[in-house]
Formats: sequence, structure tokens, C-alpha cells
Amino acid sequence: MTYVDGFVLPVPKKNVAAYRRMAAKANKIWIEHGALDFKECVGDDLNTKMGVPFGRLAKIKKGETVFFSYIVYKSRVHRDKVNAKVFKDKRMVTMMHNKKMPFDPRRMAYGGFKVVVSA
Repeated sequence: MTYVDGFVLPVPKKNVAAYRRMAAKANKIWIEHGALDFKECVGDDLNTKMGVPFGRLAKIKKGETVFFSYIVYKSRVHRDKVNAKVFKDKRMVTMMHNKKMPFDPRRMAYGGFKVVVSA
């Protein structure tokens, strides 16, 4: 079964375009290093009545939206190998040390997940 890294992060609406540009670069890096898929999804229908809305989960503030993102790998071992390469990639190092990040990385939720059901 595949393995997924998942992310939920609040992004100021004024920074969505900058975040998309950054995510497009990250997408390219992860795929080059072997990730199977990489998705960045911006909130569209966040005022749901079912469960806990992502906005509340991410504790968004006025003027923010939520991104739900995920990267797919062959396995956890594959994820660890890909991420080791990604985080040594000079392009990623430069991005991660950018003082003008379009979001607050301290508010990002992250985790690795075993896929148990798939189409």
C-alpha cells in the first residue's frame, strides 16, 4: 500500500498567489526526487455543518484560508528516502530559509499516513 504525507495549513488570502508559486516549485522538487503525486488544495467549501470544519481545525483568522495538501509515496521507506533527497536539495533549502514565507510554518499540521483503502 502507498504512503501519504498530509498537511493542513492556514494561509493569508493575500498570500495565496505567493503560496501557489512556492508550492509549484516544491511540487517539481518532490516529483523529481521520486514522489508519486503531489497535491495542493485551497479551501473552497469550508462552512460545512458536518464534523469539524477545516477552518476551525486550522484555527484560521480573519482574512485567511486553508490549504489541504498531500504527497504520495510507494511506502514509508520510499517517503523517507525521497524526503532525505528533497531536504538536501539546494532549491528546497533556499525556500525553507526564506524570511518572507507566505504562511506561518509554526501553524502547519503535518503527519505521515499509511493508506488503508484506495480506489
